[in-house]
Amino acid sequence: MIRELKTLIAVAREGTFAAAAHRVGLTQAAVSAQMQRLEAELGFELFDRTGRAAHLNGRGQEMLLKAQTLVQMYNELGHSSPGVPASTLLTIGAIVSIQRNVLPDALARFHTQFAQCRTRIVPGVSMALVDLVDAGEIDMAAIIRPPFSLHRDLTWTALASEPYCLIVPQGTPGDDWLTLLSTQPFIRYDRTSFGGRQVERFLKQMHLRPREVCELDEQEAIVKLVAKGVGVALVPHIHGTVWPASVRALPLGVHTFHRDVGLVHRASARLDPQADALAALIVEAAGLTR
Repeated sequence: MIRELKTLIAVAREGTFAAAAHRVGLTQAAVSAQMQRLEAELGFELFDRTGRAAHLNGRGQEMLLKAQTLVQMYNELGHSSPGVPASTLLTIGAIVSIQRNVLPDALARFHTQFAQCRTRIVPGVSMALVDLVDAGEIDMAAIIRPPFSLHRDLTWTALASEPYCLIVPQGTPGDDWLTLLSTQPFIRYDRTSFGGRQVERFLKQMHLRPREVCELDEQEAIVKLVAKGVGVALVPHIHGTVWPASVRALPLGVHTFHRDVGLVHRASARLDPQADALAALIVEAAGLTR
């Protein structure tokens, strides 16, 4: 089962069966077969499947944590040193944009300061990561702020407020975002995600029904589709993002809305010094002062 668990981790990290297949050196069909075999052995489904997309469900997120622990233990067999104390392990959940733009700098500085600590990054969507923090399965998570009030036992620290804009193919004539959104094919930010729900509310408030051609959750893929001329899209301008030359970003003016990203952890579980230091470094890497 170790092989299947490694593939499960790859799928969670890469986001799709196809990307995971490329990472582990298998065909997409082989990855799909491994996941079906793993689900059969466990007796429950790990993914919510919609068309070609497959997202880890609640039980899948729980299994991912266990898989990471089991694979790590398997890799460490025969490598433990007698008499060496166990190092502190911090587990951080993070959405894709935080993993790419904020965590590398924060983790590099953290491991310089705390050489005996280990960290584990759990990929996932915001809703699943909030649940893992609430359940005590992970220490903290960097997520999109939910469209509902957090439980009083959870603490929120802001990292960024990212304005949405309309991105269009470079050759598209005109600068009126409202006209372009109303007339051009529309690539939708997955409405089951927190960010996608914001787009859905905005469209309803503006009484807009764009001509939808595609719906997906990965922003990098959305930008690539726009760059290839498939359509236009409403996406947040993530801190540090440089749009490709084949894409134009149009501000929404007075109608601009934002995606708030932050760090959440349990208020009742006081962070130990190492976790508190890591949280401070994440906030600093995001450009804010804690």
